[in-house]
Formats: sequence, structure tokens, C-alpha cells
Amino acid sequence: MRAVTETAGVAEVDADQVLTELAGSGSEAEPSGPKFTLELNQDQKDIREWVHGFAEGVVRPAAAEWDEREETPWPVIQEAAKIGLYSFEAMGQFWSDETGLTLPIANEELFWGDAGIGMAIMGTSLAVAAIFGQGTPEQMGEWIPQCFGTPDDVKLGAFCASEPDAGSDVSAIRTTAKYDEAGDEWVINGQKAWATNGGIANVHVVIASVDRELGSRGHAAFVIPPDTKGCEQGAKVKKHGLRASHTADVHLDDCRVPGSCLLGGKEKLDERLARVREGKKSKGQAAMQTFEASRPTVGAQALGIARAAYEYALEYAKERRQFGKAIIENQSIAFTLADMKLEIDAARLLVWRAAWMGRTGQNFENAEGSMSKLKAGEVAVWATERAIQILGGNGYTREFPVERMHRDSKIYTIFEGTSEIQRLVISRAISGVHVK
Repeated sequence: MRAVTETAGVAEVDADQVLTELAGSGSEAEPSGPKFTLELNQDQKDIREWVHGFAEGVVRPAAAEWDEREETPWPVIQEAAKIGLYSFEAMGQFWSDETGLTLPIANEELFWGDAGIGMAIMGTSLAVAAIFGQGTPEQMGEWIPQCFGTPDDVKLGAFCASEPDAGSDVSAIRTTAKYDEAGDEWVINGQKAWATNGGIANVHVVIASVDRELGSRGHAAFVIPPDTKGCEQGAKVKKHGLRASHTADVHLDDCRVPGSCLLGGKEKLDERLARVREGKKSKGQAAMQTFEASRPTVGAQALGIARAAYEYALEYAKERRQFGKAIIENQSIAFTLADMKLEIDAARLLVWRAAWMGRTGQNFENAEGSMSKLKAGEVAVWATERAIQILGGNGYTREFPVERMHRDSKIYTIFEGTSEIQRLVISRAISGVHVK
């Protein structure tokens, strides 16, 4: 299975073939895969080197500027689009890897460059994941390319699930979608909060309730096409970290979308709701399906931040001299760096395991996806704090990047499921008890 060819060192992808492969590579895939190995194949190594080169040469030099400006780094996104990194084809290539490792590898390298710019580039992927995970092949073909645009006309995608009173508790979502049978349209009303690319995206994917009595089992996902009336940006959020990534509220006021914008189609939705009303088990919640699939990738982003902080602190400790010797010669510094390396590598193994399991159709019986995100997020916060401590007063200033890395890392214990929610999911999975 190969939809990728190499031309002048740049990957080219047959979009139709990728869509066909992706459409057949969901959770119903046979639980099989290559024999166990921790050695990356040549394609994975090439992609890692390619993304790392962009992160080192383009992202890092721009990181401090866009963090201070707190604006979307459109020139950097356009550079990523020009080399094919920000594109449907690249995302298709990353996702079509039968081991599941290419997407987390690419994310780790990009976020090693800078997490704020990394999120500006990769934020679209959450909307793409929702369309891929719940949409029909026709919907994938129509909407996923529109999330990216072209190198000359770059676009963004936004996934809108959280609300002012519905963060971890997705059952509290109040945004509604009512079907207007006469016009074959859905009328959506509500307010979304903390949406990456919210309001500035070309394509918004919105989670809304179609039956409030069913709670989270009555949710569905809808595509809001470009320039749809009634979909507007609300307040832009000024954040502690990831400041180069745009985050805002999205207001939906009698927002009408064609019936074809319901991901998966109305027939599938009606069948699912009928099962739920009969007391049968639902196959999943619209928001949680997207989050569960994306957790290893989010963990990889946190890994990139942690690794960047560790590597910077390591080099600093080798060069910084106090009391006539390099500070790494002090056991306390050396042991801290050893622990940082240990924790980062351990977290990466959990991320890779979850990514492999998800790609090869393994069930997350022990909430392995949540494990990977929990561990990586907490390691990122811990490692960046240790990096600041190793740099001492320098680490606390904006003249050195570790303070920015620390600010960027904190969100990884909060968004896409807080650390507490991840522990709740894991505890329920391992015990079979509905822990509250």
C-alpha cells in the first residue's frame, strides 16, 4: 500500500488513493501489524529529518517574535504549505503509515521547534480528524482539502466542542442542532469556547446536541462551510502559553447548513439515536471519538516541548561554569538531566504504543490513549520546570526559550481532557467500576 512517491526529495501523494486507504483504515481494521520493532523504517526517518529541518530552520527563529505578538503566524504556515508540510497530502501520508508512528513523530519534531507555531500549523488536524473519523468518503473528499487551502491561499480548520459551561463534561453541551425537513437544513444555535482557529477558520466542525434528553449520546458533528451566515468569532482568548496559536469563542446564531453537512449522514444518525432510545449501547460520542483518536498525537506534541527543554538545559549545563567547573559536573544537575531523559523516553514509548494500537485496530482496554496523553503532558510540565531551574535566573527571563516552553507545556495537562479526567478514564478502564 503506497500512495506516496518521492520527487526531488518532496513527498507527493495521490489524493484519491489516500482517501480510499484512509476510509478503510478506521477502528474496524484487523488487529494486526508489523512484527515488533523499535527501529524506524526509512520513510519514517526521512519524514522526521524533513520536519526537524523545517522546525530548526524556520520555526525556531520565528518563535519568540510570534509569541510576543500573540498573532497567527501566517507567513510560517505559508512556508509550511509551500514545502508540502501543511497540506492534505502530508496529513494523508502521516496517517496512512500502517504502524501509526509517523503522525506522532512529525508532531514531536514540529513542536520541538516551537509549540505555539506548531499548534498554528497542526491545529487544523483536529477538525480533519473529526471529518475523517465520522464523515463519509464523499465528505472527506469535499471538506478535508478545504481545511488546508493551497500554498498560495492558505486556509485553516477548527474543531468546536467545548463551551463556557461544558469542558471536561461534554454531556453539558448546550449547542443545539434542529433539522428543518422542508429545506433539508440543520439550524445550529449556541456558543463554543476555546476553539483553536475559531472564527478565522475556513471550515468549522461543531459538536451539537440533536436530542438533549439523551445527553452526550445525543450529540452529532456538523461541518460549517466557509462564509456561512450565523457563524462568527467571539472574544479572542489571551493565553498563558501557545500564544502564536489563535484561540477564540465561536457564536452560532441560527446558523443554517445543508443536510449534507451532518458528518456520517442523517440515516446513520437516526439509526444510532434509535439504538440509544431502545436502551442499546451507542458506538461512541461525537466529541470523545475525536479526542480519543487524537490523544497520542497530543502526547507527541508535549514530548516535543519536553525534549526541546531537556536538550537546551543539557547544552547549557555543559557550557555554564560556576566555581571553576561546568555545572553538569555537579551531581544534582547531572541526575536531574538523567531523570529528564528517562521520563521523556518513557513517555514516548507510551505515545508510540497508543498510536500503534489505534492505527492497527487494537482496543484501548486499559485506556492506553489516555495513558499516553497523561504521561506526556505531565512530563512536559515537569521537564520544562527543571530546565528553568538548571538555567537559574536566566531560565526565568524571556531572553532564554525555556520559560516560553514552560508556559506552552501547561496546557497539555488541561486541554483535550485534563490530567484528572485522564486518570478517571484510566481508573474506570482498569477497574470496570464507574469511578466518579
